[in-house]
Amino acid sequence: MAATIDVVEFELGGERYALDINLAREIVEMIPITPIPRAPSFISGVINLRGEITNIMNLNTLLGLPDREIRETQKIIVLVPEAAKGNNIGIIVDDVSSVRQVPETDIEHIGSGISSEFSQFVKGIVKIPVEDGSDKKKDLVIWLDMEKILIELGSVSKGNAGVSGIMPGTD
Repeated sequence: MAATIDVVEFELGGERYALDINLAREIVEMIPITPIPRAPSFISGVINLRGEITNIMNLNTLLGLPDREIRETQKIIVLVPEAAKGNNIGIIVDDVSSVRQVPETDIEHIGSGISSEFSQFVKGIVKIPVEDGSDKKKDLVIWLDMEKILIELGSVSKGNAGVSGIMPGTD
């Protein structure tokens, strides 16, 4: 039996993405976000989630996708604190479609020959069988390496005024 990987599948700008399930603590409905002055463009602000201040990141900005206005229908995927060096971080997504087990045989890993700012944050491409029963058609889902994104942000954020403690490595 092939090994499987559990992922949370979500939508962003009309495209499908996934991240490792063990990085997601919970998924919450959109609530008002308080902006932080002079924060980097990828920080939308903070929320009070059951008494915990949680930093909210705009994944569109992070990934260089067209920025969209925050809407009530969006969701926030709150990451486990261990993923962000103990910080409470959530990411804004358009919608969360499912949690699924993906056989490793349905994952195409990105080769080192493909190089772009974006591809360094992609673990692979997940091939999801289409519901029409055809074995040949598969939808593609981009599997993000959220841990690598957070590590990179920690090094990028160092020295930015007004963001101390918001991102890993910025205190």
